[in-house]
Amino acid sequence: MMRRAVRALLKGPSPPPLPDAVYCELVEALFAMRLPIAGMGVLFGVAGAMIFMEHRSVIVGLITAAAILVTIARLALLTAYRRNAHQAALTIDRVKQWEWRYAAGSCVFAALLGALSAAVLGTHTPLNHLVAVSLIFTFGAGIVSRIGGRPRICVTSLLLATVPTVAALALHARTRDAGAMHAEYFIIEALLVTVVTLLSLESVRHLYRSDVEHLTAKHDLAALVRQDALTGLPNRLLLRERFQNSLSVTASEDRQLAVHFLDLDGFKIINDRYGHPMGDAVLREVSARLRATVRSVDTVARIGGDEFIVVQEGVLHEGEAEMLARRIIKQLSAPYQLMGEQIRISVSIGIAMAPRHGLGLEHLTACADAALYRSKRGGKAQLYFCTAEDVAEAGRAVA
Repeated sequence: MMRRAVRALLKGPSPPPLPDAVYCELVEALFAMRLPIAGMGVLFGVAGAMIFMEHRSVIVGLITAAAILVTIARLALLTAYRRNAHQAALTIDRVKQWEWRYAAGSCVFAALLGALSAAVLGTHTPLNHLVAVSLIFTFGAGIVSRIGGRPRICVTSLLLATVPTVAALALHARTRDAGAMHAEYFIIEALLVTVVTLLSLESVRHLYRSDVEHLTAKHDLAALVRQDALTGLPNRLLLRERFQNSLSVTASEDRQLAVHFLDLDGFKIINDRYGHPMGDAVLREVSARLRATVRSVDTVARIGGDEFIVVQEGVLHEGEAEMLARRIIKQLSAPYQLMGEQIRISVSIGIAMAPRHGLGLEHLTACADAALYRSKRGGKAQLYFCTAEDVAEAGRAVA
């Protein structure tokens, strides 16, 4: 029965792969609970020391000492993870390495607990039996509630602790001349631990699904808050976050940052002639072309209507910003084959440079908007850089 439950949990229908953000948060939760690990280590140490002092069992003493050392190592691992996570964002590969280390510590501790239980249940000391089985139940309840979000670690640790306990109880039931109902009581206790283990496995399944659904919904909502619903591009909120990051990178490399303000030429005519569904299709295609034109470190955002912002990172001189702007004009001016119609539009661009024209996103956007206004007046598919007059006008507008 237990084998079927474990197989159903670990080898059942493969769930869809977790989004990276959800996976990282599930792993991070493993390293967020020092007190339960420390508390379980203390309980193990106290119980093992008492049993050792009573029976002077070398095996119990070695197991207890090993459990204390493993607990100290696990707490040190949690500290090391926090230090590394705060110093730099961890890649998926690094997160997997940290998860493996946590799993190793959890499994070793569980195996030691199972070994202690098996050693104690081999004696004829009822109070020691009570302590050993109580430790198993405490450990099982703790890991199910704490690390149910990583079912393989949780289930493996649970089985490493409970299977030796069940086996020791069953073997002890076979002891002869131990009194009336002795075997029956130990068989019942073995069945009790087995049933509780099976129920815990089902709880792990439920907790894992609940955690994944909750975290997926949370990250989806966070993404929606930061993305334009029509195009999937960053909106103003995410643009501001990425701008600050790009500005920091640019400053550290002693380079410039270009803010391109884009406005589509002739877009209103498309909406009037073909309707809003065609306009939406054009905006989605424009977004796709912009993504394909810029580098991965650059940011493309839609800030409303047919207006877009491109933040170009690490610019050495204005010529690089002009080259990107001309590529954008060329790509967006190519014909669009949408909904059975061939559509033509173009784009006008105003460009502001940081730190030359300022450091704030709102100020730079206002500067680029002023340059864009001159581009629109100059005709379609034009680009203009921000001037001193644009900076002064933007300063008055932002103020």
